[in-house]
Amino acid sequence: MTTAAWDVDCASGAMAARIAEGCLRDGPVGAVGLELEAHCYDTEDPSRRPGWAELADVIASVPTLPGGSAITVEPGGAVELSGPPAHGASAAIATIAADRAALSAAFAARGLGLVLLGTDPLRPAERIHPGPRYRAMERFFARTGTAGAEMMTSTASMQVNIEAGPRAGWADRVRLAHALGPTMIALSANSPLLGGQFTGWRSTRQRVWGQIDAARCGPVLGQNSADPRVDWARYALRAPVMLVRGTDADAHTEAVADWVTFADWADGRAALGGRLPTDEDLDYHLTTLFPPVRPRQWLEIRYLDSMPDHVWPAVVFTLVTLMDDPAAAQIAAEATEPVAAEWDLAARVGLGDPRLKDAAVRCVTAAAERAPAELSEQLDLLLRNASAGRSAADDFSDRVLVDGIPSVLGQLAKGGS
Repeated sequence: MTTAAWDVDCASGAMAARIAEGCLRDGPVGAVGLELEAHCYDTEDPSRRPGWAELADVIASVPTLPGGSAITVEPGGAVELSGPPAHGASAAIATIAADRAALSAAFAARGLGLVLLGTDPLRPAERIHPGPRYRAMERFFARTGTAGAEMMTSTASMQVNIEAGPRAGWADRVRLAHALGPTMIALSANSPLLGGQFTGWRSTRQRVWGQIDAARCGPVLGQNSADPRVDWARYALRAPVMLVRGTDADAHTEAVADWVTFADWADGRAALGGRLPTDEDLDYHLTTLFPPVRPRQWLEIRYLDSMPDHVWPAVVFTLVTLMDDPAAAQIAAEATEPVAAEWDLAARVGLGDPRLKDAAVRCVTAAAERAPAELSEQLDLLLRNASAGRSAADDFSDRVLVDGIPSVLGQLAKGGS
């Protein structure tokens, strides 16, 4: 695709061409990066939300992590590990697992535990991050009712970053990443509670994201699209502008009160900040879009719940294998075709739906046949659970029904499985 695909005589057309030209990187598959978010709890009082200063103090005490992951804090205090790119799924998994063990030990020494769940099942939504971006986001999402605050402060995910691959295969590769979404949501579901209540959904995290406007958080892929770059450019320009930053270092980030698409701002049909947008404004706008598959030269796959340590390595290996192994990818494309659009169904009933269960079993079987020895036991467990129509959400629900939310969270925060 060239800029000839756009009317570059108008500002939005020129920006569309810029988005499209830079969103995917031509090259081989193989590199994998992982990001893992965990809710932070006081081991003795899980209802207490540790504050910003407390978390910053603990993080400052963490020694250099063995795998070199970066540590960041989400708006509600969830702690995220972002690993460097590794060669293949197994190496990426080993990196995050080692860094998580070291980070958890540092937090445990301060009486805090890092729990892997897709939603915070107990505490009300509350922002503790003082950054101006998150203050402005909070104001912007106030219009969505509770969903925006819940998304920002009560959800946690496992993100998988993989290469875009060779240019000739981009359309099929992005299409498969989307088609896998419902099946992988059902397989990774681990968020049956929110705000102290069962929600009736296996992945409440996905339900929350689905309640935010689809122009920002819905799937990107166009109907029968032949070029995912065109889809992404159109998606980005049609999405409403969330935040506008001032032009000097002291200016604050401001939330946009009205629905103004980036294209309207670029072409002068709406005024924001008293000016037209710059390339820097466009780059910043792209960081405020949260589709389940986001192109950032590589593919950012964002639809997995945060899962227990005995589950997430197998789910990650399954997803990467289905994307990067050509034979497994063909199996995945066929297995997921009947449920490729069932995003809400997957979040609500998970593997309780026979079609999603069948797709998951076929997909995990393909991955298990290719698993290295160090992951074979976890893949076998994932396959047994999928065959039984169960995910981590069912295990967590069973424990809560017996012991109650605070007790189970206390056990998990202290390192219990």
